Amino acid sequence: MAKLPQGFLKDPVNFLAFGLGSGCAPKAPGTFGTAAAVLFYLPLQYLSIWLYLGFIVVTFALGVWLCDRASKTLGVHDHGGIVWDEFVGYWITMIAAPAGWVWILVGFLLFRLFDIWKPWPIKVADNVIEGGFGIMIDDVLAGIYALICLQILAYVF
Repeated sequence: MAKLPQGFLKDPVNFLAFGLGSGCAPKAPGTFGTAAAVLFYLPLQYLSIWLYLGFIVVTFALGVWLCDRASKTLGVHDHGGIVWDEFVGYWITMIAAPAGWVWILVGFLLFRLFDIWKPWPIKVADNVIEGGFGIMIDDVLAGIYALICLQILAYVF
């Protein structure tokens, strides 16, 4: 990953876009970003479904702006260190998830699988849509795929 400009993370927008610094991991920043999202999920899981969904809508909208600003500052579309999209994607995965660490881990693994694999239409969205929305949408779609699989697994088990 390219060296960040001096003072880059001192800007609150960039600090948030980089997942409170979790996106600065030298290897697998998306995985580290998702791990950081798990920490925030721990208290979020106790919200009512409507508050949780509202939280996702707000963090998605905020993420479009954050990711757009950070990518423009860096001059790189979807820089690997921008992991706010992983935060929101993971939180989408965990909508109405069963309680317990097993489900938190299963959600983590499913989200990472779909985020890395990028089956259709995720890869198309990732390659075609630009700006902050483009950075966010592939992780939103990966989160939806992972959510569906997690709910199927929860139903079966």
